[in-house]
Amino acid sequence: MSSSNKPRFWKPGTSAPGEDIVEERKSETVVTSSYNSNASLPILQQRERLPIYKYRNNILYCVEKFQTTIIIGETGSGKSTQLPQYLLEIGYGKHGYMIAVTQPRRVACVSLANRVADERGSMIGREIGYRIRFDDCWDENETKIKFLTDGMLIREIMNDPILRQYSVIVLDEAHERSIQTDMALGLMKKILKKRKDLRIIISSATLDAQMFFDFFNTNETEDKSKDTVVIMPVEGRSFPVDIHYLVDPCQNYVKETVNTILKIHKTEPPGDILAFLTGADEIEFALTELIEATRDMSSKYQKMKVLPMHASLPAGHQLKVFQKTPHDTRKVVLATNIAEASITINGIVYVIDCGFVKMMAYNPEAAISSLVITKVSQASAVQRSGRAGRVRAGKAYRLYTESDFEKLPASQTPEMQRCDLSPAILQMKALGIVNLVKFDYIAKPPAQNMLQAVELLYALGALNNKCQLVEPDGVRLAEMPLHPTFGKMLLAAVEMGCTEEMLTIAAMTQIQNVFLNVPNEKHKVEKAKRLFSAVEGDHLTLLNIFIAFDENNRSQKFCRQYYLNYKGLLRALSIRQQLRNVLTKFKLPIESCNGNGRTVRQCITKGIFVNAAKLHHTGIGVYKTVKDGHELHIHPTSVLYREVPPQWVVFNEVVKTNKEYMQDITVIEPEWLHTLTSHYYQFGTNREISEKRAKIC
Repeated sequence: MSSSNKPRFWKPGTSAPGEDIVEERKSETVVTSSYNSNASLPILQQRERLPIYKYRNNILYCVEKFQTTIIIGETGSGKSTQLPQYLLEIGYGKHGYMIAVTQPRRVACVSLANRVADERGSMIGREIGYRIRFDDCWDENETKIKFLTDGMLIREIMNDPILRQYSVIVLDEAHERSIQTDMALGLMKKILKKRKDLRIIISSATLDAQMFFDFFNTNETEDKSKDTVVIMPVEGRSFPVDIHYLVDPCQNYVKETVNTILKIHKTEPPGDILAFLTGADEIEFALTELIEATRDMSSKYQKMKVLPMHASLPAGHQLKVFQKTPHDTRKVVLATNIAEASITINGIVYVIDCGFVKMMAYNPEAAISSLVITKVSQASAVQRSGRAGRVRAGKAYRLYTESDFEKLPASQTPEMQRCDLSPAILQMKALGIVNLVKFDYIAKPPAQNMLQAVELLYALGALNNKCQLVEPDGVRLAEMPLHPTFGKMLLAAVEMGCTEEMLTIAAMTQIQNVFLNVPNEKHKVEKAKRLFSAVEGDHLTLLNIFIAFDENNRSQKFCRQYYLNYKGLLRALSIRQQLRNVLTKFKLPIESCNGNGRTVRQCITKGIFVNAAKLHHTGIGVYKTVKDGHELHIHPTSVLYREVPPQWVVFNEVVKTNKEYMQDITVIEPEWLHTLTSHYYQFGTNREISEKRAKIC
């Protein structure tokens, strides 16, 4: 916070953290007492006190009468946990049917499934289960409510095109508009034409309901009684949230977040804090700063328990934020936008919104996907502030001015219009969709993005020159729970005899932060990192780490000694086994090249050759992509950083800050690219292919 006495935050009629808290504390104490008494109530009474309960019969009537029901439920209404139970209670789980509830994020699936299982008094994995990528916890015979990600629902459609096992499908948090969500919406529209008995519920807190109404309504007459869709608004909790803005813009929102947390902790009444940041690096920095600050803090203040919350954390670490804290301890959760919706972290009273979010963006000209930090939308800002009003009256501190809020976009651009479409198009082809243009998109993707995706899939051998799925490789790539480029690596590894190594690399790239970020010991972490470093690049470094972990009996002590993320490595081990099972299902041989680095690098190149770059003479460490000369740099976390820069590299992804940085880099030989890129860069030069491409895109 500012060192001056002038309040940094302003809102008419309110004050900065710590001012006039004597009057506020009286009302806060009353609310806290009420909340605690509710927590001690039997589960049935708690459920009946949720706002959605009074709409129960109305919702069930709509579901029975209309094929599609759109529920606009305000934050805290209880729609995510109660709606599937209402459906189960009136018989939608009978006669061998299940109720599916989709979520855009894995952690929401797991936390909601556990919450509903607790309310039902059942063990997770039986009556209530979940299915997320690399983790299944449900029983084919017992499960009645299954929580799953949108992506897993699409994979189930690949096996059963009309989803015969489900009576109702609830698409929750549809406002996030991920690629999988938009695909699922389009597929649901097709399935409803074949299954008149199926019911679809679209649920969200902030949603353009009319757009979804028009998309699903099959009534072409002016007779409203023939509508097949209904919109059902549901009120949320009435706990007020005071919104505070900065008087002047801040220069560093991460440091401002830390300062605001400390000011709230020292001056505000008890209540947990949720702070939104953009990514794992910022969260780790804030975590370190807060730990340092609390060491010197006076004993007169509460204890502070700081917990990170982001997608790259192992599931066990993510779930720690839901655990209760001791009476004399304030919980501080540092989260990405993963905590914006669906999940409820009990006890949150104060929310800090940095005003930014990290999003994937695709540059079709360079064929590069980049993680870009961008401003949040107004809808997201409202969702974030709403976290403070879930359990009692709260406060939200926005680290930007009120005028800046008014300038924010109303909502974010759907992922379908800003991301790499190759995984989506591959799945659509596997689902038998012939004409990609005529598919029912709720938001039509840009033609150039579709073109690039088709070209890449052609070069990977998944599609032929008539845009048809190639068997068996195209089918295999579609079934793998990986991006097509990583799937291609595994298939290439089978041919080159290095499957064991490639399984490890593919699994290790699915986790982040292999090394721990230990306060005041960064030099020791870097020293440990150098012990595993391979001159060939990051992929082989990951391979070295996993081999060392395995050879040391997967020991937690070994991980502590070398600052390795033990939970992350265990997750990589699980992912590796599941990928191995996929190859076994395809009856493909699994062999090892005994650590032949050259063979492994050639195999990597066969998958991500599109992300090839060459060292350029225009500056120190400047690379230009082979495809179109896009300027890139080596990320500081790469083992190749500060070394003599290699001439030719391939990389997994790009992170954009002040520059565009390559991550997960491997050194290659230019001749390896010749035959691979000739297919990719010459796609469409043949007249027949050009005509086909024009029809598709």
